[in-house]
Amino acid sequence: MRQVKSVHFIGIGGAGLSAIATLLLERGYRVSGSDLRASANTRRLQEMGARVYMGHAAEQVGRAEMVIVSSAIPVDNEELVAARVRGLPVLKRDQVFSQLTADHYCIAVAGTHGKTTTAAMIAWILLQAECDPSFIVGATIVGLNTNARAGRDAWFVVEADEYDRAFLGLTPQLALVTHLEADHPDCFPDLEAMTGAFEAFMHRVAPQGAIIGCGDAPNLRPLLTGMRGSTARPRILTYGLEDGWDWVGRDPEVNAEGGLDFVAWHGQERLGSVQLLLPGVHNARNALGALAAVWELGVSFDTSRTALAAFRGTKRRFEVKGVAEGITVIDDYAHHPTQIRATLAAARRCYGARDLWAVFQPHTYSRTRALLEGFALSFDNADHVLLLPIYAAREQDTLGISSHDLAARMDHPDLRVVSGHDEAVEYLLSHMRPGDVLLTLGAGDGDQVGEAVLQELRR
Repeated sequence: MRQVKSVHFIGIGGAGLSAIATLLLERGYRVSGSDLRASANTRRLQEMGARVYMGHAAEQVGRAEMVIVSSAIPVDNEELVAARVRGLPVLKRDQVFSQLTADHYCIAVAGTHGKTTTAAMIAWILLQAECDPSFIVGATIVGLNTNARAGRDAWFVVEADEYDRAFLGLTPQLALVTHLEADHPDCFPDLEAMTGAFEAFMHRVAPQGAIIGCGDAPNLRPLLTGMRGSTARPRILTYGLEDGWDWVGRDPEVNAEGGLDFVAWHGQERLGSVQLLLPGVHNARNALGALAAVWELGVSFDTSRTALAAFRGTKRRFEVKGVAEGITVIDDYAHHPTQIRATLAAARRCYGARDLWAVFQPHTYSRTRALLEGFALSFDNADHVLLLPIYAAREQDTLGISSHDLAARMDHPDLRVVSGHDEAVEYLLSHMRPGDVLLTLGAGDGDQVGEAVLQELRR
């Protein structure tokens, strides 16, 4: 990409492409791009100097010398067709990652769950340790107001996304794997296919490097064991809340801020307590993985735990949107059964006996159908559940699945399927009471329900 000065993004508002666009803008590239609708990401990129179009049209490619395209963009997209007709290089994320990280010490964070928060924690710790890393993560880091940065140090922290096998474009020196479960059925037909992709990713780690894996993740353990037993392979380190790993977090408990405290052990050495503002035992695991990663980079435990004590997370990960009329509104990106269970468990630990309202927007028809039974068992910690229509994202409604199918499999005392955002908002405003907690869950636009509720309550 060194010979290129102007880059056009198709799908620039997405988590992955907006981060790459941010980094290129900071490196002095001319950036343009398009997306279907405006968002916080597109507005931030415009403020940075990018030319961003709403909607797609061939002429918007302009004088770009290279096009970067989202995996969600269909092959007949007008801008993509125009770029190919002109003979422009068209890259996906894996190819871009390969070029951006080529001259850096790459720290890649992969996993079905937890990779965004863990990657953000690593980047945050390095910055608080007065380092100057580059990073690309899948959400805006609170306190930094960005999801990417072009630093001057050799370190490059990358959230290594498994979707469309994008993480296979990386050759990291240090890899951290947080979890492994079946997901993305439109890309991976079963757990075996997903496992094969993660195994291929782990084999891409430099032989002199290291892999840090969560030992608590049952599907990941066989891969870690297999890698540990091979020759001329990276060192294997493990972490988790169960005993027996290289890094262990013990005695987790809710603190006065609603976050979680735990005691970190490295081998037989008790390093000390870690205080998090983030709730949930899953975030204790994320923090423990981040501690292990930066330890490998030479950052002291005291520096790291001080940084973590001030880390306020990322947007759309248990993000407290506000409190009005005694009602707390929280948004979380959880769109997999395991994530939903973890988020609701964290909310229950944090808010005790207060009524929890869960508004869930299933994400994609293929995921809803493939994980239907898991979703049906994920809402035990919620007192009330509202199901929004499925968010299509990149898919078409061809599978004959709906939120009513999910409701039919759920055994919940207070469950309602709503027709859309407006009905959800109306129902919530008429039924919630002071002291209640509202959680919007999903990777689509269901967070707008919480925003609308807050707006009405504040009136």
